[in-house]
Amino acid sequence: MGRSKSSNRWMQEHFDDEYVKMAQAQGYRSRAVFKLMEIQEKDQIIRPGMNIVDLGAAPGGWSQFARPLIGKKSKLVALDILPMDPLEGVDFIQGDFREEAVLEHLYGVLDGAPVNLVMSDMAPNMSGNKGVDQPRAIYLGELALDTAKTVLTKDGVFLVKLFHGEGFEAFHRDVQQFFAKVTIRKPKASRPRSNEVYILAKGFK
Repeated sequence: MGRSKSSNRWMQEHFDDEYVKMAQAQGYRSRAVFKLMEIQEKDQIIRPGMNIVDLGAAPGGWSQFARPLIGKKSKLVALDILPMDPLEGVDFIQGDFREEAVLEHLYGVLDGAPVNLVMSDMAPNMSGNKGVDQPRAIYLGELALDTAKTVLTKDGVFLVKLFHGEGFEAFHRDVQQFFAKVTIRKPKASRPRSNEVYILAKGFK
């Protein structure tokens, strides 16, 4: 058994590298961009004229992909605790968006503009201990949902990364209360070994 498992793993890591190579070849900052690209192809969540808030944005792959799609007049605000190299047309706020000052900064940058999409690719620093990692991931999802509920305009869209496991169903139900249509997406660029999925919620009530 050992051999097939390790060769599968080798295949998988090789495959992962293909995404890394594709990202480098196409000038994207992270392989995560292909997850958003795939969701965009299927669901057309990013449209011209939209204003977007990108949570946990660093290194900036999602903002980099979304920026040209929304057009010059639209706003894209990226937030992260980590620093991020500047992207043209993207307002970056470095800080913890649980803090009032950071949210105030966000409102200041938006300057009353309606937000049509909140997207979050945040994940906790994985310890490898499910009992610790899963609650942290759910907590980040809840923070992202709270932000979405605060800033989204009516009929807005929310896209958030989560991991199957304890608390997932309850969070999924929570999202369903606030949005008309909620689907789960597992992009091909997600590592098959990973239990990560994306909850896509449309039609903010």
